[in-house]
Amino acid sequence: MRTIFIAASVAFVISVFATPWLIKWLRARGIGQEIRDDGPVEHPHLAKAGTPTMGGIAIVGAATGGYLIAHLRTHDISFARSGIVLIGLLLGCGLVGFVDDYLGVRKRRNLGLRKRGKLGGQLLVATGFALLALHWAQASTHLSFTRDLDLDLGTWVWTAWAVIVIISASNAVNLTDGLDGLAAGSAVLVFAAFTIIGFWEFRHPEVYGVAPAQAVDLATVSAAMMGACAGFLWWNAAPAQVFMGDTGALAIGGVLAGLALLTRTHLLLPIIGGLFMVETLSVIAQVVAYRGFKRRVLRMAPIHHHFELSGWPEFTVIVRFWLFAGLFVALGVGLFYADFINIPGAID
Repeated sequence: MRTIFIAASVAFVISVFATPWLIKWLRARGIGQEIRDDGPVEHPHLAKAGTPTMGGIAIVGAATGGYLIAHLRTHDISFARSGIVLIGLLLGCGLVGFVDDYLGVRKRRNLGLRKRGKLGGQLLVATGFALLALHWAQASTHLSFTRDLDLDLGTWVWTAWAVIVIISASNAVNLTDGLDGLAAGSAVLVFAAFTIIGFWEFRHPEVYGVAPAQAVDLATVSAAMMGACAGFLWWNAAPAQVFMGDTGALAIGGVLAGLALLTRTHLLLPIIGGLFMVETLSVIAQVVAYRGFKRRVLRMAPIHHHFELSGWPEFTVIVRFWLFAGLFVALGVGLFYADFINIPGAID
């Protein structure tokens, strides 16, 4: 328990104090956000052009630092393979996002890597994680909801499934990162939920089949990400002084997917991260409706822009979407606990 608290606290402190230095460094090099060309005309978003981006460097660095310092400080819990591969996923997804952000800034447009290049990078990182998780961290190949179901996917199908989950979650968070603090604030809530889940699995290994050392290390990584996102939110909240960029968004989404895969809660992720799912579905619905029927279901996708163009102030959209994210998190954790208390013999 102490390791989890230290990871969250250290990651928060590193993030909240390192981010201003990162902002100065980014400004000195002219690394600012380019606003998308198809965005709202005469909209406050246009005034955000030039705001430092690639702030996700602080999230990745703070979470990694919090995780490492928590272990080095406590000595009571050793590094587990599941935690190590999850940190590797964090760094890998962050690197893909960094390259995308860097090329976007260099080209002076809101586009970085080409779609094939970005997808290729995500495929490489996700496949590497899946193979290490299976063959080194002993991940379960069963499909899971709140725990393993009676459906064994096998090595190759599970690997493909893991890649799909990681890429989907990464892009979902990336789509949500369109308003100041929206993705970071929502991520804090979701990582808090996975911290609880990891700790609960640590306390009940006989129920979930996750080794105690593995479960507590997953909770530690999740706590570090929660602290890092909270510290970053201090500077990313409206009006944002820095944006996380793809560096932060892909890293956050990747780690969320990795946590779901390693805590054996694959199908619970769309509920706990319900806001990210809704944002993604809104884009899919918009694309299908326009390409198939030449009609738009929203004024602009993702859905947070639809409400902005409907007259809601940006801060109102952000807070209401945070509440929406919190309700999904509460539902997900509630389902997780409800399943636990219904297991015969789980509660003595």
